[in-house]
Amino acid sequence: MDAPTPTPPATPSPSPSPAIGGKPDTVARFLAYLIDAVAVYAVGMVPVIGGLVGIAYVLARDGLEYDFMDRRSIGKKIMKLRPVRLDGQPMDLRTSFMRNWPLTIGSLAQVLWYVPIVGWVLLPFVAIAGLAVAILEVVRVLTDPEGRRWGDLLAGTKVVVVEN
Repeated sequence: MDAPTPTPPATPSPSPSPAIGGKPDTVARFLAYLIDAVAVYAVGMVPVIGGLVGIAYVLARDGLEYDFMDRRSIGKKIMKLRPVRLDGQPMDLRTSFMRNWPLTIGSLAQVLWYVPIVGWVLLPFVAIAGLAVAILEVVRVLTDPEGRRWGDLLAGTKVVVVEN
């Protein structure tokens, strides 16, 4: 009898990447946020006006219809992520505002720094509130099966992986 021919060892498959339309990798989502945060911080260095422009960007970024953004933030565009509405409608400014207002609390601290007395008194409270909301948002992204943060729950959205 012939000895059975040995089968070649199985080659390990590459680590799976998130499926198109699926839950994004946490690192990709963090990098998208970091890209946007750096841009907002840089703009916010211009006293008051820069901070307000940064807050406006954070609020509106997922609903802007500019070709280079395609109804998502610059960070999400670079990382090939997209916020989508659960009702199937396209993202709009109203949904973007509902989704992103919790993230503007921390940005407000940049503006308060330049407001004498009242701003300086409010600054620590706003900074602590912004940090608490940021922690809540991170915990939600890490623990929710779909990676939906609090802002996503408020707006009826989630972030998915896209091809472009």
